Amino acid sequence: MEKTVHMSMLFDFFGELLTDKQKEYFDLYYNENLTLSEIAENDGISRQGVRDIIMRAEAILKETEQKTGIVKRYIEMQNDIAAIEGYLRDVNALNQARFKNGRLLELTNEIYDRLQLLKG
Repeated sequence: MEKTVHMSMLFDFFGELLTDKQKEYFDLYYNENLTLSEIAENDGISRQGVRDIIMRAEAILKETEQKTGIVKRYIEMQNDIAAIEGYLRDVNALNQARFKNGRLLELTNEIYDRLQLLKG
């Protein structure tokens, strides 16, 4: 997974663990695509100071994920849901082509609806 996407996911899950300044700089750097120099200039501090704050924020987010594995499990769950959705499409196609069983269609639709709730 691309670093920016991964860091943004960590931020979405664990951002509340950061200080306000860490959240602000992290957001500006990763989500707003500002450079370290641009952030430093806007806030009147050194580029190195901005870098240190962002690096500390990254370390907190990565350490929290290493301890909890929440983002990893979330990604795995999303992949599993996508696979199950594919299986449901296959079952529906087979049902439509061969069996035309209304109850089977209802059940697969109910499963699909519940998967959408799990996706959040």
